[in-house]
Amino acid sequence: MSILNNSRFVWSRVSQLDVRHHVREETATLIYRAVLIVLIAMALAFTTSAFSTAPNLLNVLRQASLMFLLASGLTLVILSGGFDLSIAANLTLSACLAAGVMKTGGSPILAAATALSCSTLIGLLNGLAVTLLRLPPFLATYGMLWVVQGLAFHYMGGNEIYGFPTGFRTLGTGFLGGIPLPVYMMVFVLIGATIVTGGLNFGREIYAIGANSEVARLSGIPVRRRKIAVYTISGLMSGIAALIYLARVNAADSAMGEPLLLPVIAAILIGGTSLFGGAGSLLGTLSGCLILALVIDGMNLLNLNSNWQPLIIGAVLLIAVLADVLGRGRNERIG
Repeated sequence: MSILNNSRFVWSRVSQLDVRHHVREETATLIYRAVLIVLIAMALAFTTSAFSTAPNLLNVLRQASLMFLLASGLTLVILSGGFDLSIAANLTLSACLAAGVMKTGGSPILAAATALSCSTLIGLLNGLAVTLLRLPPFLATYGMLWVVQGLAFHYMGGNEIYGFPTGFRTLGTGFLGGIPLPVYMMVFVLIGATIVTGGLNFGREIYAIGANSEVARLSGIPVRRRKIAVYTISGLMSGIAALIYLARVNAADSAMGEPLLLPVIAAILIGGTSLFGGAGSLLGTLSGCLILALVIDGMNLLNLNSNWQPLIIGAVLLIAVLADVLGRGRNERIG
């Protein structure tokens, strides 16, 4: 009985978001990231004149938006204490299926429905593997990565599909008011996800599950359903990212998503989301995506040898995570 009472007390604190501590911690995290974004932008502006041009800045936003769409679903999974290594392979298979539909005469709408159905199903299967089969998230989604990637290899047969309708390509290359369409999609997802995680019980329950799933279960939170939901959402977001990416590059192949996995994970960690769950935010993930997009853009503008680029991205990741750890530790001592 005492355990149950303690659990209800914890949940009541979570339901109120523990306002002062939570807001202070997240604000500090976002401030660190904002300062880092400004410093990187200033350094690049002084180093190369090409950085401050409108086309280049819009390209940075376009890169960050694709990264964020793929990272947003994974952020929810990590907040709940899980992990999803299959997001990039999911993107690959979904994009290849959409490309195949259009190449055989299907409409872009049918192609989009195919991609989103496939990606959502993969996310749902991940959720079921983690909850019903009780497989560790890392192993379950790592296995799914290979299954999905194998399906993509089999479907494409070593070939490439390219040349899609102009209307579909607008999704990834079009502009509205001088701003790339993927940026509007990023903002829409950010606003919706922020409302869900910050203002609805669903979001507060995700944080509670990530902080302590057993306490959350004893407090009456449907842990299994919530975990299935976040994996399904992660799958859906992989499908949306697949459509944006496919429309942008105008080609599909069986390895197109592979280079995206590690940068997306890095962006989430740079944004301050804890791999242990229960701490982080979508705004933090956005800041991580912007930081990584700026770093990659700067390296390209400076014609940095590609062999050095992983080293620099890793260094930025370590610095950002260290700043987050120090900031959180300081807040806990003060709080």
